Amino acid sequence: MSERGPAVVTGGSRGIGRAVAVQLAADGYDIAFCYRLGGDAAVQTEKEIRDLGVECYHAPCDVADLSSVQAFLGTVEEKLGDTAVLVNSAGIVKDNPMVLMPAADWHAVIDTNLSGTYNFCRSAVFGFMKRKSGTIVNISSVAGVFGNPTQTNYSAAKSGIHGMSRALSKEVAKYGIRVNVVAPGFIDTDMTSGLTDKARKAALGMIPMKRIGSPENVSDLVSFLVSERASYITGQVIQVDGGIAF
Repeated sequence: MSERGPAVVTGGSRGIGRAVAVQLAADGYDIAFCYRLGGDAAVQTEKEIRDLGVECYHAPCDVADLSSVQAFLGTVEEKLGDTAVLVNSAGIVKDNPMVLMPAADWHAVIDTNLSGTYNFCRSAVFGFMKRKSGTIVNISSVAGVFGNPTQTNYSAAKSGIHGMSRALSKEVAKYGIRVNVVAPGFIDTDMTSGLTDKARKAALGMIPMKRIGSPENVSDLVSFLVSERASYITGQVIQVDGGIAF
């Protein structure tokens, strides 16, 4: 068991969350991760983490439900010790123009992406304050910076993460806690795998670097932000997007 406490990663069974969990394991953290539907992906992620010589715990958790989040974190601390790092990566999309968007799809995206981030931050930060240490990285999106058509729900949730994280960083800085946001652009994950050739070509046209990013491009930045090398960085929203311009 790591002496510095585990890193908790939401949405850790696949995509960006998985890359973050594996990278932080390589950095020497024990890892706890959760997911809505894990299956074989969760088992494979656990194997990769354990192969790096650290402990791992994972379980389903409804991030939109505060009691589920508190129960998950309680079990993490019983098994792995006090949380040292929190990375909120869980997220969903339900795209539609606003005039066609069912209210249920609006609330589902807000509840998972924004309220889910609040639920984990709220549940972890009191322990961080008592211990006067801890680091939070919230995964957002360039949709929260620029807005994206057919994604008013997703853009609103991600923009909300920016404001919430900046405000929280000011509340907890005096306790030695840092809070930052990483806002990826187009990254090669399940969310982008369904893009049509036309949509992918249009996306590449907006990216000066002319390529889709990898989950590891994001996890490398998260690794830096939770480390002592970033000890004077807090309250920032940092884009990983190949220079995208909408």
